[in-house]
Amino acid sequence: MGGVRKQNQNGLTDKEQRIYDFIVEEQERVGYPPSIREICEYMGLKSTSSAHGYLVTLEEKGLIKRDPTKPRALEIISNKTEQCKIIHAPIIGDVAAGTPILANQNVDGYCPLPAEDFGQKDVYMLRVHGDSMINVGIYDGDKVIVESCDTAENGDIVVALVDDSATVKRFFKENGRYRLQPENDNMPPMYFDQVMIQGKVIGLLRTM
Repeated sequence: MGGVRKQNQNGLTDKEQRIYDFIVEEQERVGYPPSIREICEYMGLKSTSSAHGYLVTLEEKGLIKRDPTKPRALEIISNKTEQCKIIHAPIIGDVAAGTPILANQNVDGYCPLPAEDFGQKDVYMLRVHGDSMINVGIYDGDKVIVESCDTAENGDIVVALVDDSATVKRFFKENGRYRLQPENDNMPPMYFDQVMIQGKVIGLLRTM
């Protein structure tokens, strides 16, 4: 059995990415894409059939269009590359959306997110337990997308650290103390003299 070829965040192997980058660079440099033989020379490929194989793969992945009857008929689908760019947000521990539980800072894995939406932000994800935020559609088992920060405005939904435990609540500063407000009509607010903001909830991922 052959080994599994490693792919990057765009779903390309190293050679596929190098060939695609070369096509883009040549298109920008001289105004037209490279020929099959030029791709072979650039990549050190001995057979033009190998280059053809890579081009077929790039076409199947939606990155280029080609006309096999013409030597340089490669069309770059540039917006596709932007759409397929992703970041991998770490999934960190668990967060109680009911009674706070001890914060676990171990990374349990990574979750792909579109770079177009989250690429400029320092984000991570936390699993939610409990039903204290159901009024805003955050349910037990959801993963919240969190922008890392240490400040918040009144009304923000935050990840707050209280007595070394993390919880997801709506944040308010009032009368010299902090109120962490559940979004559940059956749960009372929580008041603290000090809280540490770990981030603001900016999104939600639910696995059906």
